[in-house]
Parts: sequence; C-alpha cells; structure tokens
Amino acid sequence: MEFRFESLRVYQEALEFAHTVYSITKKWPSSYRFSLTNQFQRAALSISLNIAEGSGKTKKDFQHFLSIARGSCYECIPIIQLAYKENLLTHQEYDALRETIVSIAKMLTALRAKI
Repeated sequence: MEFRFESLRVYQEALEFAHTVYSITKKWPSSYRFSLTNQFQRAALSISLNIAEGSGKTKKDFQHFLSIARGSCYECIPIIQLAYKENLLTHQEYDALRETIVSIAKMLTALRAKI
C-alpha cells in the first residue's frame, strides 16, 4: 500500500533533503550536536512530516500543514547561514542546500495554492 503523499514530488524532495542534512551533520563536531545539528535535523525532517500528516486531513488542514512545512524551510535558512559562518559547510554545500530549500518552499507554495 502506498499513501497518497508518497507520490508527491515535494514529499520525495523533502525526504531527500532531510537525508542530505542528516548525512552532512554527521560530520559536524559534537560540540554542535545539541544546538545547531539537532535543530537543523528537526527542521529538515519536519518538512516531510508535515506533508505526510497534512495529507490525511481536510483540504483546509492540509493547506495549514503545508504552510507549517514551508515555515520549516524558512527555519533552515538561518541554520545554514550560521553553519557556513562556523565553517561547518563548504560554499558548495551551502549553495546546494539553499537551492534545495528554495525549490521545496516554492513547490509547497504551488501545492498549497492548487488545493
């Protein structure tokens, strides 16, 4: 059985983004574990979790959960900015993460408008 949300491209992209975040943050020093690392992982995972949870609700509720997911995208921006300033991300990693976040946020906005 496949859930409806699993076929959504934005869900798939969000899940891959969370996987990337977990992979990158595994390399970060333990001194960042309970602050930046944990916050980044939770924000990244929250995107796909809110898509999944909202898909089982009413259209109005789904739109609300998509807005929350988009908020989690926005939350990732200052995290990657600080991580870059702390030399935890290369310029290439920073650019790739930011590009992905922007893309996911746009997809969430489009899906919300379509519902």
